[in-house]
Amino acid sequence: MNDMNPAQPLLELKGLEKRFELDRGFLETIKFRSGKIVRERREVHAVNNISLNVERGEALCVVGESGCGKSTVARLIAGLLTPSGGEIHYEGERIDNRSRHAMMPLRKKMQMIFQNPYASLNPRMTIQQALEEPVRYHNPEMSKSDVLEKVATVMRSVGVDPSWAKRYPHEFSGGQRQRIAIARALTVDPEFIIADEPISALDVSIQAQVLNLMLEAKNQRGLTYLFITHDLSVVQHFGTRVAVLYLGSVCELADTATLFENPKHPYTKALLSAVPQLKDDHPNHIRLKGEIPTPINLPQGCPFESRCAYANDRCRVEQPRPLQQADGSIVACHAVEEDRLES
Repeated sequence: MNDMNPAQPLLELKGLEKRFELDRGFLETIKFRSGKIVRERREVHAVNNISLNVERGEALCVVGESGCGKSTVARLIAGLLTPSGGEIHYEGERIDNRSRHAMMPLRKKMQMIFQNPYASLNPRMTIQQALEEPVRYHNPEMSKSDVLEKVATVMRSVGVDPSWAKRYPHEFSGGQRQRIAIARALTVDPEFIIADEPISALDVSIQAQVLNLMLEAKNQRGLTYLFITHDLSVVQHFGTRVAVLYLGSVCELADTATLFENPKHPYTKALLSAVPQLKDDHPNHIRLKGEIPTPINLPQGCPFESRCAYANDRCRVEQPRPLQQADGSIVACHAVEEDRLES
């Protein structure tokens, strides 16, 4: 049992940043500007000063359009990437500065489900081998019979017949492969699962089955999820809280019900207006205009300023601070702070 303070978040991100260098070699940094030769290093600013908590037992969904930094955040938390700045704390202990060896005890607690079930399973390993590997690695004291029993139990729990264990990944459909990927994550009895768009590569008819499977595992095992997605209909079904990202920054963070009933940030309003609804009073689709800034040269002020209908001079020069609202949501928007939005 964990003896940590129950009020303490399971995961904390503090000012998390990630930049990717574009110019690595010396010659790539040499540029010709205004008739002069200068040295210039370009970077992609993928994640910019993200601070948020993941509470025990919740499903925090991270949403936003392609390229907003969702998957980068997932890989930073999982230790697959090294942050350029900020800190990551798990159960109150900082983990982003640990070595690969020091991270090993956390691998059993923290597992990741990847987006593409066709690429995340080793084609040269049978399903039995793929599921046995993490069990044997993290539980070297387990006997062979116990390992086999564990694998069979987990396979049944995700709706995969244990008699299929000798088959290879190419013999399964996409939905079955993703069930196997979920089983692989569950074999070590984790407490926290990072799911990076786990259903986006599946047929719509299969997506609900996989989502329900993940919810069932959450309820039975007391799992905590960080769920990365761009599908807001999935968020409404699965998430307890939602963090909306734009160009690597959090623009709104709220409970799922609060976000869908009363979105505040102009970008969140635009996202939700695009979700099909069978309601007569559903607002018209908000069409965003203007150019999307490049993550190489981020704007000085609000990253959404160039596409926002409510932007003013302050938005162009000053980055908005995340401020808590009366309903508990957190919004980073000068227009919301100054009450300039139309009702």
